[in-house]
Amino acid sequence: MGSAYFSNPALYLIDAVFGLYLIAVMLRFLLQLVRANFHNPICQFLVKITNPPLVPLRRIIPGFKGVDVASLFLLFAIQLSAILLKLLILGQTFSIVVIIPIAIADLLSLTLNIFMLAILVQVVLSWVGQGVHNPITTTIYSLTEPVLRPVRRLLPPIAGMDLSPLVVLLLIPLIKMMVIGPISNLGNLLT
Repeated sequence: MGSAYFSNPALYLIDAVFGLYLIAVMLRFLLQLVRANFHNPICQFLVKITNPPLVPLRRIIPGFKGVDVASLFLLFAIQLSAILLKLLILGQTFSIVVIIPIAIADLLSLTLNIFMLAILVQVVLSWVGQGVHNPITTTIYSLTEPVLRPVRRLLPPIAGMDLSPLVVLLLIPLIKMMVIGPISNLGNLLT
């Protein structure tokens, strides 16, 4: 019982601290990828809290064709560190070959969760705050529009109702089941 007494809070703190920072770095990466307006206060906040590790990393790891490879490296390093710390706290043995696919699957899952949450927030904001422009709505629109636009082309609005968020929200869990699950299980196959 004594072991669980200290390990559970430690695991919670690792999940919370590493998770929040992962979200910040992932949001910065995704917003750069969709070319969001970085004069926005939300984007400025993300830049300020993610710059300390990213600025030195960018000196070593250059971008490639508009993709911030340093951010991807940082995301992977943080996720890998979180997994390793949790395994150490639990006293479990591990192999890096097993952990790498799990870290990749976790990062892909985080990406899809961010898009799912952003789309849900955008839908709610479209019901209650149409025509209201503030930093949050602008940032969410910048993030979700590249995902919703292709679906909207295939399924145009019907009687003024945009069904693209519904389609994407139905597709995200399917992608998780069909892509992320097998990647996560890949580690078990490698042992």
